[in-house]
Order: sequence, then structure tokens, then C-alpha cells
Amino acid sequence: MLSLSHVTHVYANGTKALADVSLDIPKGMYGLLGPNGAGKSTLMRCIATLQSPSQGDIRFGDIDVVKEPSRLRATLGYLPQEFGVYPRVSAYDLLDHLAVLKGFSKAGERKEQVEALLNQVNLWSVRKRAVAGFSGGMRQRFGIAQALLGNPSLVIVDEPTAGLDPEERNRFNNLLSEIGENVVVILSTHIVEDVADLCARMAIIAGGRIVLEGTPDDLIGGMKGRIWRRTIEKESLADFQSRLAVISNRLKGGQTVIHVLADDRPEGGFEPVEGGLEDLYFATLDGQRRQTSV
Repeated sequence: MLSLSHVTHVYANGTKALADVSLDIPKGMYGLLGPNGAGKSTLMRCIATLQSPSQGDIRFGDIDVVKEPSRLRATLGYLPQEFGVYPRVSAYDLLDHLAVLKGFSKAGERKEQVEALLNQVNLWSVRKRAVAGFSGGMRQRFGIAQALLGNPSLVIVDEPTAGLDPEERNRFNNLLSEIGENVVVILSTHIVEDVADLCARMAIIAGGRIVLEGTPDDLIGGMKGRIWRRTIEKESLADFQSRLAVISNRLKGGQTVIHVLADDRPEGGFEPVEGGLEDLYFATLDGQRRQTSV
């Protein structure tokens, strides 16, 4: 279990990136969903011991993460949003080098781990190619391989599928799902579908605060009967937004389709629609914006 208690972080320029974050994250896939700039990466960096929070406690089992960062690093796998590679080093040699840095001093043990991981992430056939020449999806799968060195108990992946094509995204998510069966995996993302597909529990973060937490099914269930849909003329969108809680709008077949959050049918022309995680996400962010604008 990973436990965060009243974690706050303020940068030197006065920016408050995290505000009183408290979470209990059990074994399995856990989704941290939020827009860019919400504080997701700052929170991941605090958990990964890359920076210390200004205040608050983080514990993983019996490890005090803030006071004993080296103990946490020994059982941590981390895939940051972006990572660099040596330009001409092959996948096999780079993973072998990273295994040495991780503490695999015995050549036989290291060889077994590197080969097993390259097979697990489906990169064995390209093990002699330079990682710098990999596609985005292949690089992310290599990133997961290095994160899994040493069989970590806690794995953090930060925006792992951003920029991937649908096929690579599906392949990567299947890999994450397999990993999440036995360890704590935190998936930090702004892509709603990734959380919906993978995570048994989730939280939404906005403005550095956790604004919603629970299982996707329970959270979505709380909106049952409160999501309404209507097709409108694009020119009338601003009018609807001024009168109703329009949580999303999109073009479909040249017309604008809006989703509105309301306890009762807003007016003529609206039909009820089964709310999904995307509606929950947009409704939560809309509610936060309305609160902060008051």
C-alpha cells in the first residue's frame, strides 16, 4: 500500500503545484487523471523521490519515502514522461548497462533479467537496434523494460501513451495490465480511455488537489440520470454555455453535440444519455472551474 498524507509542494517561484494531497493506493492499476498542469508530474516526482514535498508524508509499506529515499528507489520502477537515450547504443546493451546501475553485478543473473524483459515487452527481435531509432511505441516499451529491472514493487508511469498510435497504445496498455496484477502501478495521464480500460481505482487531480477518488464504476454511477445530450447549431453554443452546465461539446457530422449535467431534463430537445468516465471527468473539471471563478 502506498499512502500519501497531506502532501503539499510549493516551488521556489511561489507556484503551489500540490495542495494537501492524501491518497491510499493499493496493489493493482491506479489511475491519476488530470489535465496538463494539474500537478500530476509533480506528484509522481515526489513519490519517485526525485524531489521532496514541501510538507506531508509519503509511505510505501514500512518505508518512509521522504526520509528513506534510497530504500524506496531499491523497489521502484519509474517511466517518466520523457527520457533520453544514448544515440548509438543497442536496446540490449543499454538495458544491460541500466541493469548494472540497478545493482545486477553478476553477469549471468543480469543476462537472464535483460533477455526476459526484452521478450516480455516484445523487443527481442530488435534488441541489436539503437533505441534512438525506435518508434515512439517501441521506446515506451523499452522504458517499461528498464522500469521493471529488479522486479519492483512500485511502478510509476507518467503519460505513457501520449503520442502513440492506436495499435501501439493498445499493445502498451496490455503490457501495463499484465504488470499491474502483482504490484502497485500508478498510471498518470490525461487520456480518459487509458484509465477506463486499465484501472480498478482512480483519482482526478486539478489545480494540485485531489477532487474525486474511488472506483470508476462507483464514480460514474453517481451521475446516473444526470447527463443529457442535444445536437445544436454551432452558433448557439455560447448561449447554451451561458445558461446550462455544458460539460463537453464536439462536432459530429458537421453539427455540434453537447452534453449537459443537470438533475432534470434541461429543456425541450435534450435526451438522456448513459454517462461514461469522460463525462465524469469533464463534469468534475467544469465544477472545479466554476468554484474557482466564484
